[in-house]
Amino acid sequence: MENILTISGNVKYTITLDPSVWIFDDRRVDLTTYFTNKVETTNANEAYTKAVSKHWDREIMEGAIFPPTLKSERKFEKEKVLTGTFGIPFKPFILNAEPAPDAKYLVVHTSTDEKEYPLETAYHFILGYSKNGKPLSIDGPVHIYFGDGSNQQNPIKNIIGFTIK
Repeated sequence: MENILTISGNVKYTITLDPSVWIFDDRRVDLTTYFTNKVETTNANEAYTKAVSKHWDREIMEGAIFPPTLKSERKFEKEKVLTGTFGIPFKPFILNAEPAPDAKYLVVHTSTDEKEYPLETAYHFILGYSKNGKPLSIDGPVHIYFGDGSNQQNPIKNIIGFTIK
């Protein structure tokens, strides 16, 4: 249970976070490239249209049958998940907790102290949860990276919970 974190405090719902299941989450980001690549923002319709177009183009080029490359592509993706360094945006979790209208700060509780950040800043946090395919068991379960990557070499570690106030 030491890997389970909570978001509590001035929120409508207390949220429980289990970083061990995030490897299956499509919102995961590759931390080795996230801060160096330009983040592209698109709307859902545009992303859907691009995905359908890509699939359609592939069927035109390769036929409607599934070519043998699809299996190797899946294997590559599985290998990437098992060996990658990943994080997940923190904002959806905060929004699911539904902070009260007067909530202004997020307190990050670590095993040694507490750090307080404006809620607007916390929306841009990335929670790192794996390094080289392994969970962050020594100084984890998560590390906090600022959205601009300014603490990429020295993230906040040993996190035990979050309080919104």
